[in-house]
Amino acid sequence: MSANFRIEKDSMGEVKVPANALYMAQTQRAVENFPISGITIGPLVIKALGIIKKCAAQANLELKLIKPEVAQFIVAAAQEVIEGKWNDQFPIDIFQTGSGTSSNMNANEVVATRANQLVSEKKADVKIHPNDHVNFGQSSNDVYPTALRIAARIAIETTLFPGMKALESELNAIANKYAHIAKTGKTHLMDAMPVTFKQVFGAHAHMVKMGRERVKSTLVRASELPQGGTAVGTGINTHVDFGKLFAKYVTKETGYSFIEAVDHFEAQATLDAPAEVSGQLKTFACSLMKIANDFRWMNSGPNSGVAEIEIAPLQPGSSIMPGKVNPVIEESVAMVCGQVIGNDAAVTIGAQSGNFELNVMVPLVAQNLIQSIVLLGNACANFAKMSVSKVKINEKNVKDKLYKNPILVTALNPIIGYDLAAKIAKTSYAENRSLLEVAKEMTTLSEAELLKALDPVKMTKGGFTE
Repeated sequence: MSANFRIEKDSMGEVKVPANALYMAQTQRAVENFPISGITIGPLVIKALGIIKKCAAQANLELKLIKPEVAQFIVAAAQEVIEGKWNDQFPIDIFQTGSGTSSNMNANEVVATRANQLVSEKKADVKIHPNDHVNFGQSSNDVYPTALRIAARIAIETTLFPGMKALESELNAIANKYAHIAKTGKTHLMDAMPVTFKQVFGAHAHMVKMGRERVKSTLVRASELPQGGTAVGTGINTHVDFGKLFAKYVTKETGYSFIEAVDHFEAQATLDAPAEVSGQLKTFACSLMKIANDFRWMNSGPNSGVAEIEIAPLQPGSSIMPGKVNPVIEESVAMVCGQVIGNDAAVTIGAQSGNFELNVMVPLVAQNLIQSIVLLGNACANFAKMSVSKVKINEKNVKDKLYKNPILVTALNPIIGYDLAAKIAKTSYAENRSLLEVAKEMTTLSEAELLKALDPVKMTKGGFTE
């Protein structure tokens, strides 16, 4: 042993471990075996592993399977993991053994080492073992899939849903603020019948609401915990009541409802529930990208584009063109959506990799799913705060373009017929004259009748305008 390293032993022999590390031999072997990406498991998964070790000790204590003094120190050490005090002690690459065994043992070793330090501080007469005590009644095969579900639920409740609610609220706020203003609608990126800004932004808000409801609908299945199935789903080496009791403690610890898996074989052999969550995240990413791109289009210009809204200028937009300002928040949102859609592809492949009694791509699915949840939540919150709440309507430009829109003639179809209406529209466009002026010349309708029929705001309410 040197000042920098100490020697740890496991069933395969001796290993050099950094002297001050809380982890032991199996973690170090994994660090050396998987120098792949440099991406380690995230803080939410580490927190979930801490929750598992704490709640497992509490359940085993209640079942009288471990001694009170053992449970006491495991709970105390695991609590520190939950609080993020030892995140730097989880150095293993996410591209590791597909069951997450390496990271489960990492958690067992960290909790055991820290528990023994606390034992020493209290001068207690007990020795905590990573397998015999911290991992008692557990297997990596049920621990990591459980950690995935707990971490995902925490991320959804604390980051995704608040972000989505903030965005929905701001979209509804500007919808109501500008409800009285109509603008030229667009289909195929071409001028169409008018719509109000309340209809435009209200639709955006409803898209966000529906996205939240879609994700929420998955939670009943994603909140079934595999813990208690141990190695293959049979529950070998754990108490028959452990899974149910464990879920009760996790519910108490997190404040979110969890239950024991209805079928442990399904819960460990598949990642169908996490894949379902990811699929709904992808669906919302499609919605969110549409919203961000609508904002970019409506803001485009300001002189040669649509220029219906003004997005707050946040930073210079070019290193060579002075005065240029770009829709940077919307662009960041669109990139997040692209990442989430890509993550879903990785989750899909991972979810396909269940062989017999175990899925062997759990760390990959956990990494991509949790990243998607956090990215979408943060992107929504930032979009709401930095852009949507600051949007202004370019009312003069909107009205000028609206009253020159030849498509408004559609409202005259029931009165003068399609053919004459088309002729009026083409003349108005070709001669760059207002629709009202041309219609007065080409029909027998009075100006009052035409104004009534061609009222853009009235057109946004549907039905017939005459």
